[in-house]
Amino acid sequence: MTLLTERYKDKIAGILTCYDRMVITGTLPQLCFAQGMTRYLYEHGIRIFDYANFAQPFREQLRHNAEALAKAHNIKIEFVRNHESRKEDIIKKILKRRGTAPGLVHILSAMESCISYQPWHNKQTGKTYLKPDMGRCLHYYFYFIDEDLGLCYVRVPTWCPFRLQIYFNGHNLLAAKLKKHGISFSWLDNAFDDIKDYEQAQKLSDDFNVEELHEKLDQFAQQYCPVHAHFNQVYHWSVMTAEYATDIVFKEQSDLQAIYEELIRTAIHTVKPDNIATFLGRKLHPNYQGEVGNHYHVRIEGTRIKHSMDKVAIKMYDKFGKILRIETTVRDLSFFKHYRTVEHTNGTKSKKYAAMKKTIYSLAPLAELLVASNRRYLEFISAFDDHSSGRSHLERISQPIQKNNRNYQGFNFFDPDDLKLLLAIIRGEFNISGFQNKSLRCYLFDKTSAQISRLIKRLRMHGLIRKAQNAYKYYLTKLGKKVIATALKIKEFMIVPQLA
Repeated sequence: MTLLTERYKDKIAGILTCYDRMVITGTLPQLCFAQGMTRYLYEHGIRIFDYANFAQPFREQLRHNAEALAKAHNIKIEFVRNHESRKEDIIKKILKRRGTAPGLVHILSAMESCISYQPWHNKQTGKTYLKPDMGRCLHYYFYFIDEDLGLCYVRVPTWCPFRLQIYFNGHNLLAAKLKKHGISFSWLDNAFDDIKDYEQAQKLSDDFNVEELHEKLDQFAQQYCPVHAHFNQVYHWSVMTAEYATDIVFKEQSDLQAIYEELIRTAIHTVKPDNIATFLGRKLHPNYQGEVGNHYHVRIEGTRIKHSMDKVAIKMYDKFGKILRIETTVRDLSFFKHYRTVEHTNGTKSKKYAAMKKTIYSLAPLAELLVASNRRYLEFISAFDDHSSGRSHLERISQPIQKNNRNYQGFNFFDPDDLKLLLAIIRGEFNISGFQNKSLRCYLFDKTSAQISRLIKRLRMHGLIRKAQNAYKYYLTKLGKKVIATALKIKEFMIVPQLA
């Protein structure tokens, strides 16, 4: 529960966190790299420069398989010639006529880029092998409705090494679970605007069975890409894109719209790169070379703000004017680190913090990290429009206090030294791992260690920070987060414009 949800609990119908859009890729382990493909050809007595002749029959087999599926379901394969055409729009039109019954919906085909290999003879070493290359080949998109996963598609390239791409939506998976458990709900697109039992729905959402998903993916590969059986291998499934959404469902549109513009407007001005790193559980080092920034976008459905850091982003938007959605999207799971077993080159294993693997079996720990990102963002924006208790908080922190016969000066947001201190302790790395005296000395250059100790004591006496147990580390309190949000707003909306 955050300050925002507490403040508007009478106007909120429910809160739900759930995996949203998911794109999974499948690769055949021995064929996905040029060295492995080269080894396979040598082991089977196939000349390297006969690679194209080797791959051609598989392309024909995939074409016959697609035509057979189309005929069995009375579907005509539709070739998408215009690259600007949105495949989703084509499928939406078909679904309006067809309905949402399980089964094959449509088959699209398109000429698109694909991974390939090029035969090569190295005159210096005298070795002949395949080297990586990019080409273009015909791809089939099989759109279907699965009883558990809802609307999915499998993208099948007709050229070796047959790297698959499978899409589904976590909200559809939850909808199927709700039906099986007799929990009524209504939804718009891929969002629930009403659920009879939000608490039970959350439990079902958290019960994400990766083993069952693995079985589904293997079934899809067998049905839509049968050529992989020729290689006597099973697909290795990795996460290409994953989105995790926290939906705050308001009872009335007017309740959300009354606060949404304030949230968006303030987030645009106050969320900085350090804050984005904090939301994502990262530290923003001075030598970081990735992209960090905010993007504001006006859509037909409403407005959206996106905070990005490299291949991960946090988005906030109002879905259908009734649902406040906070969503973290990741396109590279190795961006995150977690505590896991690491296998070393010498065969030993150890437990340590390491980059997350891209396998689908990382989805469970990934969910915990993405939920935490959404929660940190919600905590940050919760202070944006909190006017109800603002007067008492301002009185509390701006007035001097006396404890143990000592006076501690209050904080003045318009005092440069106070503002500099407040902005220092909100830095991303401090919110994640806390800060110490020596940490602040890096940003308060004109202060000695003794002076910073007195500032830390002053912050504690006013209830803005708390000391970690059994450690000389300090963290912001809820009040401290509110104060920092206020300090950021004053700096961006009042001090900076006046100095322009």
